[in-house]
Amino acid sequence: MIVTVTPNTVIDQVLFVSKFEKNHTMRARDVVYSMGGKPTDASWILGELGIPSLALGFAAGAVGRKSEALLRARGVTTDFTEVEGESRLVTVIVDESDHTHSTITTSTLIVNANHVAALRQRYQSALGEATCVVLGGTLPAGVEPSLYVDLITLARERNIPVVFDASDRNLQVGLTARPNFIKPNRDELGALIGHPITTLEDAYRAGCSVLEQYGTIPVITLGREGGLAVLPGRAYRIPALKGQVVNAAGAGDAVLAGLAAALDRGQPVEEGLRLGFAAAAAVVLTPGTADCRRADVERFLPQIELIPYPG
Repeated sequence: MIVTVTPNTVIDQVLFVSKFEKNHTMRARDVVYSMGGKPTDASWILGELGIPSLALGFAAGAVGRKSEALLRARGVTTDFTEVEGESRLVTVIVDESDHTHSTITTSTLIVNANHVAALRQRYQSALGEATCVVLGGTLPAGVEPSLYVDLITLARERNIPVVFDASDRNLQVGLTARPNFIKPNRDELGALIGHPITTLEDAYRAGCSVLEQYGTIPVITLGREGGLAVLPGRAYRIPALKGQVVNAAGAGDAVLAGLAAALDRGQPVEEGLRLGFAAAAAVVLTPGTADCRRADVERFLPQIELIPYPG
């Protein structure tokens, strides 16, 4: 069973505007509510693909209950730890003039030491049947990045592969526990290594550094340029498929789902990359965050190329 852990659960409110303009009143053409949060996004996508997963994490209030209901409707098993406050309602503004999106997020969960202990207990129980773990995202106020070190270590001690996706200090600290995979985007990788990633060669060098220092495989998402995966002894450039982009939010989380599916099935990493980037291509066609249609994923799968890098 794939286990996903989202400490800071969220639902995304996606607003579509013709053009984003500061200091102006903008009228949204459409509003869509969908799943948010990197690991829960992965569970959401896996559910669409008919692949079971167990979603853990902290949740609270009406938004938390709605998150749970949405996941269960997709066939995801949930076992959230109830905390105080409210799960986040994040606003994503899609600028239709240039197909970019901006995210406004908050931290509204209230988590104490007892809640952390309860989540840890649920997680340890779930590891008994886990084939892989996907965890990451932001942390609620008062929760330290050491939580990620603890969760990654518990899985690695049982030889359960971990896919980790976080940013800033959470990524830096979590990496010390040596997860099997990380999935940074261009900005997250640049912040990790201390300088901007402007070219594919920059991404490759940074990825090699991560692999050498931590033994962790980086799968780097590069937006319209696709992605780059740096594995022991080989690397692949994965071009993005060309086509209409409705909302790119959550496309990177589709890569998490693809990697998890391959690990769950005992397949080579390459199969996970193909499925993940096919799912990412399907995600950008839909208005909701991390939403996709299984038929689109299956249609795109044969079109995904893994090109050895350097060529």
